[in-house]
Amino acid sequence: MLVQVLAELPAATVLAAEGGADGIVLRAGAAGVEAEISLGGTVTRLRTERPLRPMVWYRLWLAHDPATGRAVLGQQALGLADGATASATTPVARVAPVSAITFAARDAAAPRDHFTGKLEDPLVAAGFVESWPDPLILPLPAQTLAARWDFSDDIMGDGIADRGPGGLHGRVLNAPTRGVVGAAWSGRETCWRHAPAEYGAIHFHADDLDDCGWAPSFTFEVPAELRSGAYAFHLTCAEGEDWLPFYVLPARNGPHAAVAVLASTFTYQAYANHARGNADAAYKERVVAWGAYPHNPDDVPGFSHSTYNRHPDGSGISLSSRLRPILTMRPGFLTFNDAKGSGLRHYPADSHLLAWLEARGIAFDIITDEDLDDEGEVVLSPYRVVLTGSHPEYHTERMLDALMAYRDHGGRLCYLGGNGFYWRIARDPARPHLIEIRRAEGGIRAWAAEAGEYYHQLDGALGGLWRRNRRPPQALVGLGFSAQGLFEGTYYRRLPASEDPRHAWIFDGVPEVIGDYGLSGGGAAGFELDRADPRLGTPPGTVILARSAVPPASFVTVPEELLSHIATVTGESPEALKRAEIIYFDVPGGGAVFAVGSITFCGSLWNGAAFDGPASRMLENVVRRFAAAP
Repeated sequence: MLVQVLAELPAATVLAAEGGADGIVLRAGAAGVEAEISLGGTVTRLRTERPLRPMVWYRLWLAHDPATGRAVLGQQALGLADGATASATTPVARVAPVSAITFAARDAAAPRDHFTGKLEDPLVAAGFVESWPDPLILPLPAQTLAARWDFSDDIMGDGIADRGPGGLHGRVLNAPTRGVVGAAWSGRETCWRHAPAEYGAIHFHADDLDDCGWAPSFTFEVPAELRSGAYAFHLTCAEGEDWLPFYVLPARNGPHAAVAVLASTFTYQAYANHARGNADAAYKERVVAWGAYPHNPDDVPGFSHSTYNRHPDGSGISLSSRLRPILTMRPGFLTFNDAKGSGLRHYPADSHLLAWLEARGIAFDIITDEDLDDEGEVVLSPYRVVLTGSHPEYHTERMLDALMAYRDHGGRLCYLGGNGFYWRIARDPARPHLIEIRRAEGGIRAWAAEAGEYYHQLDGALGGLWRRNRRPPQALVGLGFSAQGLFEGTYYRRLPASEDPRHAWIFDGVPEVIGDYGLSGGGAAGFELDRADPRLGTPPGTVILARSAVPPASFVTVPEELLSHIATVTGESPEALKRAEIIYFDVPGGGAVFAVGSITFCGSLWNGAAFDGPASRMLENVVRRFAAAP
């Protein structure tokens, strides 16, 4: 077996062959390799006592000579004169029958001792191997192979193929990372589809989690009269309570409201259980004082973390499942101890928009990212206007196609967030509960994908920014990510174009300054800001109606806009790109787009006393006009 560790972690099981009370366990870690051979009631243990260097591939092998009872455990580095062996004599001259073989864990019935690192090319062969000079070449005749598992097969799925005569095929559990470079990677190809033999590794992690596998405790049939909206099951027991959120969609055949809210469920899932390290005493005091959701991923790590966190070896988490408790997707979950506002983000932050619609008496339906990806434009077509939430960041190609088609076929889009339509994600129709993100070159990133690992395992497509895939957000909604800072904000100021009679209806009853208050960071233009850019696809005829004031000092220009520390792609200064803009444009065919370019905008629909004020009035003017138009 080929093994690579990325960090100095304790030893864990890389292979276990079980046969009742007998069996073989091979473990590896930064300190070296060890083997445990249980045969006939006797346990023999071997250790190489030679560390495994991080990021170096090693061939590990365990050989047993039935004639002499001698066992050898070995490790040999790829491309380095770094090898070691350990040997012992066992009193048993035969290996017991094996009923289960497990990789990256032991005890098939109840797996434990999970390994974090890359594994490749596990095999079983007849013959005794004293040394293994070249880790990539089998030092035995090919006909001696009893089993050889090919991890480069079925990268998009969960199968493991055995190329040996027995066909001992298997499957992976808990969605480890596939489509990663193996020991034979040459660098000549960076897409695993083009050179699968060079991507014969699986990156296992002790905290991978695909499906908790819990049996249903109850079922719920949605009453026919229950209108579309955001709901939650309130569960109580002697030990506490919880809220399980869900959305009710409109009946497929209607009736439909004129307005739909597109819930950013893939973004919620990408951030699911984001452990930020900010759950300090002050944060917890506010949680208690406000009666907020009491549990936090910093303190409850057992349900795995978000694609903004890292695995135990420092590699980025690229897969996220919704078949697990998601603490961050709970009513009242506080993301930040926000001195100027509520500290809500994502699912709870989007309740600002839903509450505003209720307060202003605007009927609406809810659809989700998953519905849009599954069904395409047809799920949008009944609506005159579609509203996004505060941060619609993660999208598949099908979703962008559907939104573009809706817009171009006469639909009206209101993009009410910032840093939207930014990262490309993948899904597998056979496992729709999973999404995948590869943080390839460019963008503000919590981690960076390794060289050669930019292509998704779930669909084989290039990951990273949609901008790097020639589909920047400006081409859809006119604005794209430009600057980011702390969770704080400023306000917008109207520009002369807002006085033009063609657009004055948007600002009926709206003063010059918009959003110098708010539940999110204290201002309507904050945290992450978007701006127009014709070079990136902002349509001709787009009108910039308002622009944000100078942002707080914490704001920086996003890296994809920078050529150097002083030069930008546009030629403007880095400081000039730290802005949010409110825009409007018409689309041939009757469609239109209104966009605000800020994550914190929806928090300013509440003015401190009611859902009123400049931001509220401006948005109501737009939504009612869009909803009333044929």
